[in-house]
Amino acid sequence: MAKLVRAISEMGGVVISVIDSTDIVKRMEEIHQTSAVVSAALGRMLTASQLMASTLKNDTDSVTLRIKADGPTGLITVACNGQGHCKGFVENNIVEIPLRSDGKLDVGGAVGHNGQLYVVKDLGMKEPYVGSIPLVSGEIAEDITAYYAYSEQIPTVCALGVLVNPDLSIKRAGGYLLQLLPGATDEEITMIENNIKNVPSITAFFEDNKTVYDVIDTVMAGFNPNVLDEHQVKYKCDCSRERVQRALISIGLKDLEMLRDEEEQIELGCQYCDAKYYFTKKDLDNLIKSIKNQ
Repeated sequence: MAKLVRAISEMGGVVISVIDSTDIVKRMEEIHQTSAVVSAALGRMLTASQLMASTLKNDTDSVTLRIKADGPTGLITVACNGQGHCKGFVENNIVEIPLRSDGKLDVGGAVGHNGQLYVVKDLGMKEPYVGSIPLVSGEIAEDITAYYAYSEQIPTVCALGVLVNPDLSIKRAGGYLLQLLPGATDEEITMIENNIKNVPSITAFFEDNKTVYDVIDTVMAGFNPNVLDEHQVKYKCDCSRERVQRALISIGLKDLEMLRDEEEQIELGCQYCDAKYYFTKKDLDNLIKSIKNQ
């Protein structure tokens, strides 16, 4: 199971969240059967959602990330709650484009360079917080960094990575989110900048059999970091037959009656986990009766 750890510097000026999200991205690829570059894009988004959700205070709080841009992947949406359960989907799961000049997957080209990153935080208030920024690169990590800088005014470093095998299975995935807290000194900022210059890619850490703790020790070398918390996280959808029934009821009496009269059985699938839910004429008739009896 995937693992996420948060740590803070001894002086309290720097905090970091690190995740080995390999199992999460593997599960995503199994569900959505994504091509290599889409696995990298959606995998990075899922990893980012876990990192951003790591500070949520309640299990029912959630963070939703959405990118709508001009790339061939189309709309990308991921969500993660305070329990560390994340889910995601992409409009087009198969995208084939050339590699970048450095031989790496062209995530930015697949996602698009012109578009918006939307961040929705549902913290149990009357209305969720919604923030958005224009995409910086479409490579995801740079866009997350920019979101924190412009929307929340928090100096942030975000690193995300997904390594895909030749057979399209997921080899490694992970990321970290480092942030400077109020009171961070110029000396601490300089130390962080120097540390990051010498840090290999996040997937290189895990390829070398390093752990999330090794990432923390490397990125925060000289800061004597202390672990704040650690927990297991996973890809888990919260769909259910009851939620699908509520969605059916929401389309209204007239449309429900039309479905009942035209189809012997309808099939509804969850876009996040591909679960299938079937409703017979009798099922729909019961929903119609429940509406009329309200």
